[in-house]
Amino acid sequence: MRAAAGQGAPGAPGALLVVGDVVTDVVAVHPEPLAPATDTAARIRTLPGGAGANAACWAAHAGVADVRLLARVGAESARWHEQALRDSGVRPQLVVDPAEPTGTVVALVGRDAERTFLTDSGAALRLSPQDWAPALLDGAGHLHLSGYLFFADSSRALALVALRAARALGVPVSVDPASAGFLAGLGPERFLEEVAGIAVLLPNQDEARLLAGLPEGAGAARAAAELSRRVPLVVVTRGAAGALVAEGGRVTAEVSAESAEAVDSTGAGDAFTGGFLAARLAGAGAADAARAGCRAAARAVTRLGGRP
Repeated sequence: MRAAAGQGAPGAPGALLVVGDVVTDVVAVHPEPLAPATDTAARIRTLPGGAGANAACWAAHAGVADVRLLARVGAESARWHEQALRDSGVRPQLVVDPAEPTGTVVALVGRDAERTFLTDSGAALRLSPQDWAPALLDGAGHLHLSGYLFFADSSRALALVALRAARALGVPVSVDPASAGFLAGLGPERFLEEVAGIAVLLPNQDEARLLAGLPEGAGAARAAAELSRRVPLVVVTRGAAGALVAEGGRVTAEVSAESAEAVDSTGAGDAFTGGFLAARLAGAGAADAARAGCRAAARAVTRLGGRP
């Protein structure tokens, strides 16, 4: 069954539709290395998360007036997640899964603020074409797809339905590849074939190297340039090194990161995506939008969790 969709009049032109994942994040910040077979002191919080949901919230935070999110959650936390999204300015269309709980991610965050994820996708990847409604694109100026959707048969089918519907309406589409580990399992070439026709690809540097078929030590600039032969606009995030913009087979801009006292890097890439998409919808060029993304990412790392 469905939870209530976001209320209000049909979206104005320039709305952002995000199709992706809502998960419950359990964030554990441990200043000392994990101690095997015993206790390690940590600061632990349970927070709303998910790559798609986080990006939607950051876009709303950046000023997009109409942000919509299609995702699937479990009954046990549907109301909590819906309210958290509304409080962040997002209009949620949450499908309540009858069998699986909301996805859960355990994020282990070390002294350097870098994180390691343990992921139980739960209901998130059970989105299906039956969950799609053409009205979701009414007045939309952009569709963003979380790459996690492409890692399961049902949610991949839904992502392709949304992609085809957007292209038929002339709505540009972006994809965040989401996970180098899951990409390796699916196969980089298959992923690129599935997302053919998108306008913007937003990988981090590890995902970019993998998708470009380059070895681990290869430069992010080379990977960005190679990928931009297949996708019109490629923006590669590089953490503290900022971002690269590539178009037509060459790097066209290198954007510096903004300085920040990092506490938790969970969701920094999602914040970049939300800031970038908000700027693009407002008419910014690729380089300026990447700068907006870097500003959002710098804010994100100063707090626990992946939301504004």
